[in-house]
Amino acid sequence: MENRRKIEVVAAVIRKDGRIFATQRGYGEFKDKWEFPGGKIEPGESREEALVREIREELDAEIRIERHICTVDYDYPAFHITLHCFLCSLGSGVPVLKEHESARWLGADGLDTVDWLPADMDVIRRIKEEFFYIFVS
Repeated sequence: MENRRKIEVVAAVIRKDGRIFATQRGYGEFKDKWEFPGGKIEPGESREEALVREIREELDAEIRIERHICTVDYDYPAFHITLHCFLCSLGSGVPVLKEHESARWLGADGLDTVDWLPADMDVIRRIKEEFFYIFVS
C-alpha cells in the first residue's frame, strides 16, 4: 500500500442555469463511468492553471473559476488520487467532447442518475450538503 502510485488532479464543477456539467469517460479502466471534467496537474502549474488548461484541451471551452469546493483523497485499487474540485462557470465556447463519450447537464434531481466514479461521489455528497445553492441560481 505504501508504494501505491499517487495522482494529483483537478476537476471543474461547471454550473449553468441551475445545472452542473458531468462527463462520461470514453477510455481506460473506468470507461463509461461519470466524472467532473479535468485532469492532472503538470509540473510548475497551479491547480487553477491546470484546470483552465485541462478544460480547454478536453472541452474546447474557457471557464471562470469561482471557488474551491473541496479536496477528496480516495484509494482506488491501483492508485491513490487527490482530487481538487472547483466551482466554475463557462466563459466562452460551448463544451465540445474531445475525450469523453457523453456529457449531461444535471439538475439537483439528476445527480443520482449517472454512475459516478467513487472519488466524484464524495464531491456529489459535498455539493448536496453544502453547495445546494448551485441549483437555484
